[in-house]
Amino acid sequence: MTELLTAAQMRAIEEAAIASGEVTGLELMERAGKGVVEAIFEEWPELRATSHRAVVLCGPGNNGGDGFVVARLLKEWGWEVEVFLYGTPEKMPPDARVNYERWLGMGEVGSLNLPDSWETALSAIAQHHDQIAIDALFGIGLTRGFVEPVSSLLRYLDDTLGESVSRYVAVDLASGICADSGRALSRYVRKADLTVTFHRAKIGHVLSDGAHYAGRLRIVDIGLKPLTIPMPGRCTTIDRPHPMVQKMNGHKFSHGHALIVSGDHGRAGAARLAARGALRIGAGVVALASPPAAMAENAARLDAIMLREVAGAEALAGVLADKRLNALCLGPGMGTGEREVELMAVALAAPPPPAPPHGGEGRRMVLDADALTILSQRPDLFAALHDACVLTPHAGEFARLFPDIAAKLAAPATKGPAYSKVDATREAAARAGCVVLYKGPDTVIADPSGRAAINAAAHDRAAPWLATAGAGDVLAGFITGLLARGLSPFDAACTGAWLHVECARAFGPGLIAEDLPEELPKVFRSLGL
Repeated sequence: MTELLTAAQMRAIEEAAIASGEVTGLELMERAGKGVVEAIFEEWPELRATSHRAVVLCGPGNNGGDGFVVARLLKEWGWEVEVFLYGTPEKMPPDARVNYERWLGMGEVGSLNLPDSWETALSAIAQHHDQIAIDALFGIGLTRGFVEPVSSLLRYLDDTLGESVSRYVAVDLASGICADSGRALSRYVRKADLTVTFHRAKIGHVLSDGAHYAGRLRIVDIGLKPLTIPMPGRCTTIDRPHPMVQKMNGHKFSHGHALIVSGDHGRAGAARLAARGALRIGAGVVALASPPAAMAENAARLDAIMLREVAGAEALAGVLADKRLNALCLGPGMGTGEREVELMAVALAAPPPPAPPHGGEGRRMVLDADALTILSQRPDLFAALHDACVLTPHAGEFARLFPDIAAKLAAPATKGPAYSKVDATREAAARAGCVVLYKGPDTVIADPSGRAAINAAAHDRAAPWLATAGAGDVLAGFITGLLARGLSPFDAACTGAWLHVECARAFGPGLIAEDLPEELPKVFRSLGL
């Protein structure tokens, strides 16, 4: 797990470093500016060899100070550089003001303060089609919404620079994006080709609109140390599987026994996908609880996965009496009728068996798809959720389960820090009393304590072909199999989501859901497992 930061956490780390005497604010600003220039040269090596044109757009805070450093370093490299400032030098923070004054010894500063100055200031820029624009206007420091003239300024910059810059580089964040939520605070945000941020990625780089507007993301080390004191609202990104994914010596039941509840005849494919995922990810035994009418269909499609005929709630209770069965999945293709409601009631009420010898705390379960629909309709069953459950909603299911939370997330973002998908998932997990995995290209996993992680299929991990029918069923199976292996609900959800994306990336375009479990051996080998 790698730490993702909010704007406040990043400021706290910088302030702690400055207060310790290890570094000054000016030194940090110099390192940041140098890091931006180096990132530009690494991204486009051909720019290092010759001089070019750059326009640097500076804001009134420390992000603008970084921009002045970038301008100075590019000028010293031999580039032709034009600099524009939104705001007044007198109101800039001290370190940013120093770098403003250093730049004045090298060149002029145009004004971006009034609409009638924009055309004069920027008309010359549009004549050059090979230049780079550096966005150092607002960065991670936004704490209020955009009002005039800033909204019009962003629109004007986008219109004016739209075709006249070959490369657009954002310092920390594209202006108009909230660092804590990734949400756009303006209707007009110019997408960066490259975003350069410092120390750690920010939550807004991987959530919501932020991942799109960041373009390619580079993280520059500026010599800061992590805070040694706990940071409230800790959030991580997932970058590796849990160590327990690797199998140790033992027999099949020492690696867990998972049960997937199947839908009826003609609707059982989703459960079979989940079962295949659970088996491939390493559960020792996987069985399908099948209605009588679907037994022949399931038997014709399954070999290593066992079948249990389950006509209704009483039969399921009998199957769950097997104390070796330690993970359960309900929902994929299951249906939402009276039978399924009764199955849910039995599953949530069944006493867990003793903890398995390989670790864990008894039976755990994944509730997906139709099971989530039932939960949204039955408050009594929602109230029966416990901390051994994992809910895996997509956006529509989340809105049915948590309509008030979803409404807050859907409301227009007017100021930063805006309400984020991390905030929404944390609130949902606290209400449900269990782990919630809120699906999407920016999947968020949270538990009732507030612990949260993001599995972002963005930037160099983008896998758009995961948007295919049945992929969510396989994910439910992955998580169920990992629960059977003995992982905690939170760790199983995080690892399952991470492996899900890695399997999609390993296969590539043309992926269908059936391919995902079959990619696991390749992914495991690449990890040395």
